[in-house]
Amino acid sequence: MKNIISRNSIFAWLALATGILLLIPFVAMQLSSQVQWSFGDFGAMGALLFGTCSLYVLIARRIKPQQRIFAGVVLGLAFFYIWSELAVGVFLNLAD
Repeated sequence: MKNIISRNSIFAWLALATGILLLIPFVAMQLSSQVQWSFGDFGAMGALLFGTCSLYVLIARRIKPQQRIFAGVVLGLAFFYIWSELAVGVFLNLAD
């Protein structure tokens, strides 16, 4: 059986998973007035999710299987850093 990371269909699955994850805030917007995302918010989060996962796939194709966990952790930390900066500016306060 061929490794799933080496299949090109993985990008279609990543796009589907990104769309499903973006349904969570979309449904929350319909049920509560406390969730207010704009089209740009959906675009930024979609690009961040799909981009990070796609980057992991591309990196994982080139490194040894033993190093994939390290690559996943590094990309996960980068994802959460960028996400927190975009959401509330946890580490940098450029508004001052």
